[in-house]
Amino acid sequence: MADGLVATTLATFLKLRGADPQQIGLMITATLLGSAFMTVVFGPRVRPPVLLRIGAAAMVVTGIAFAWVPWLLVLGLVAAIGPLNPSGGDVSPLLPAEQALLAEASTPANRTTMFARYNLVAFASAAIGSGLAGLPERIGRAFDWSRLASLRMVFVFYAVAGLVAGLLYGPGAPRDPSSPKRPPKLDKSRRVVQRLTVLFAIDSAGGGLVGQAIVALWLSDRHHFSLGKLGLLFLFTQLLSATSALSAPRIAARIGLVRTMVFTHLPANFLLIGAALAPNGPTAVAFLLARALLSQLDVPARQSYVMSVVEPAERAAAAAYTNVARPLAGATTPAIAGWLLKHSNFGWPLIIGGVMKAIYDLLLLAGFRHLRETPGV
Repeated sequence: MADGLVATTLATFLKLRGADPQQIGLMITATLLGSAFMTVVFGPRVRPPVLLRIGAAAMVVTGIAFAWVPWLLVLGLVAAIGPLNPSGGDVSPLLPAEQALLAEASTPANRTTMFARYNLVAFASAAIGSGLAGLPERIGRAFDWSRLASLRMVFVFYAVAGLVAGLLYGPGAPRDPSSPKRPPKLDKSRRVVQRLTVLFAIDSAGGGLVGQAIVALWLSDRHHFSLGKLGLLFLFTQLLSATSALSAPRIAARIGLVRTMVFTHLPANFLLIGAALAPNGPTAVAFLLARALLSQLDVPARQSYVMSVVEPAERAAAAAYTNVARPLAGATTPAIAGWLLKHSNFGWPLIIGGVMKAIYDLLLLAGFRHLRETPGV
């Protein structure tokens, strides 16, 4: 919920702080680079239950800083260190930690279903957060607050969410005394993880051009969407993504995980390009809603696939390294998107992002369609 709310309101909040589109893109870049750095440093070295509690504490600090610190440079530094997420989905070190724990709690036969349910809850919660994007301004008008003061409530909520998450993570499961103190490094799975990481980096670089905060900025500039309209749009897109994720296990059971990833993701990228070319706001919304039905079907399949082709003892490290490719590569492109939108409100970021993500799909199909998966999904 906190991620969905922040991703929808972040661009508007930074504009009220005096940032232009290029500076907003740079801020998003700093956020994603910081998440990648933290995942590299802590992901393979810190046990998942401990990492979850560290991430929750970082959420609290980040929310307080964004709510009350007035300087953009300081906010950029905080964004680089904290787990703030401008994309609407988790890109912090929390994600590989959760995936590793979930893989341990599942079997090959139900792993994809477990990840589908996990993503259902994630997308649905993010959708609710996005749908609440217009609420802070309504509350602010009722109390005669400025627009900036109203949007500070978003980051207060983010800090509170971090506190609640830390309490829910709790002390974690007791550690087996015979288990290693740190997750193992990659050994037997190194080559396949390296190949997947390169491909995920291409996908994420394209995704950085079309993250939720970037799309919100484009819609507000080109089609004059208010925060209320943006929140409503992202509410429905993420609800569609949430419900469609449940179809992934059934499709994967029939055609395999890799084909599920490619054959659902590729059409979604063409729809993204269609949204950029749309002549008006309603048509763009129609393309984005249609894309939402397909664009996230690959997520549980991808997560399950990574866990299925690596050694069980190396899953935590594999999750960390494959997930770090996403924020790290994705951090290279939001600044470019901001620069493009500063000079034109045409949907160049969406077109370029869609093409890059389509290239990833084709390379994935060519390189991994014959790699044997763990029996069952």
